[in-house]
Amino acid sequence: MATIKPFQCIRPEKSVAHRVAALPYDVYNRQEAKAEVQREPLSFLKIDRAETGFDDSVDTYAPEVYERAKELLQKDIEDGIYEKDADDAYYIYELIMGGRSQTGLVACAAVDDYVNNVIKKHENTREDKEIDRITHVDTCGAQTGPIFLAYRSQQTINEIVARIQETEPLYDFTAIDGITHKVWKIADKSDVTEIKKSFQGVDSIYIADGHHRAASAVKVGLKRREENPHHNGGEEYNYFLSVLFPHDQLMIMDYNRTVKDLNGLTEEDFLQKVQEHFRLEREDKPVKPESKGTFGMYVGKQWYRLTAVPALYEGKDAVGSLDVSVLQDYLLGPILGIGDPRTDARIDFVGGIRGLSELEKRAQEDMMISFSMFPTSITELFDVADQNLLMPPKSTWFEPKLRSGLFIHEIG
Repeated sequence: MATIKPFQCIRPEKSVAHRVAALPYDVYNRQEAKAEVQREPLSFLKIDRAETGFDDSVDTYAPEVYERAKELLQKDIEDGIYEKDADDAYYIYELIMGGRSQTGLVACAAVDDYVNNVIKKHENTREDKEIDRITHVDTCGAQTGPIFLAYRSQQTINEIVARIQETEPLYDFTAIDGITHKVWKIADKSDVTEIKKSFQGVDSIYIADGHHRAASAVKVGLKRREENPHHNGGEEYNYFLSVLFPHDQLMIMDYNRTVKDLNGLTEEDFLQKVQEHFRLEREDKPVKPESKGTFGMYVGKQWYRLTAVPALYEGKDAVGSLDVSVLQDYLLGPILGIGDPRTDARIDFVGGIRGLSELEKRAQEDMMISFSMFPTSITELFDVADQNLLMPPKSTWFEPKLRSGLFIHEIG
């Protein structure tokens, strides 16, 4: 039983929403973030990455950086760039990329549901990455980047969302990357009640993307509980900002691999070893796998199609039967010597949005061999999380990315 509640949203004034909306804080390095804020001074990135307002000699994680973020947020609210809705509401958030639409519900999920594993994880988090967002949320008194959650589709919610999408949206704009963003508000009390009730019948909700943001929001909530002698459970810090998507709306893209060398093998010896567990076919064009168990491989300016021997999937748990695990366990590890892909400098990962040409380019420039993957499915992600297992690194690539700054949840 999940608690997904409406909230009083702080959101941009309609005429500037397209300028405020920013990609997540962690897709930029410091110089890229600074350049983006210079390009668009209203970008929420100036708050999410407040070091952009300092000289490079100031540490990214210095206390004054977080204080600047708080000041900038308060100033934008005072200047009318942001306004706070007077009523508790849900919001519909539709993103359209390349003609494909996905629509989620903006709401607040419960810290207790995260702690009690109603909200399921499939990735470990790194403490150093958590500390940054913990400090940011705690200093600003607000959650500014929504967590990307998924749930098994519910007909009642779908019907309400579809009906409201027929009305005039609050926001409707296309960002410079070509992705269209539309937002509607759900404030009717009967609709709000129905949505809340529908989620109470949902056993499990899954973090699709944003494990570090989620862990940080939860830790701030738990910290504030300890600090508040009058804690009663109803405070806003007991909830965190989320966008929840029904499973059938989501698209996971391929997350491809490229490796520095052949681990001391000649190309001929390498191809021989590969054929112990995979059927190998030469191809005269780039290989984009069309089904589970098939892989593209580019080496020596030649594409190959690899098909895994079916026995490699037999008797495996939800993690062992993932394509990313099969490639790691039977090729990248034993043949190419990639021990821990999290830490091995000889492997890099390329999001599917970059295309197969990027894999060719890398193999001809700074790497030697590339692999194209069939995307992990949302069902596989759910299975891993349901078994309380962890996905291998770089298993899923979600597009389009949720924008920050369109929805802010104040926690006081």
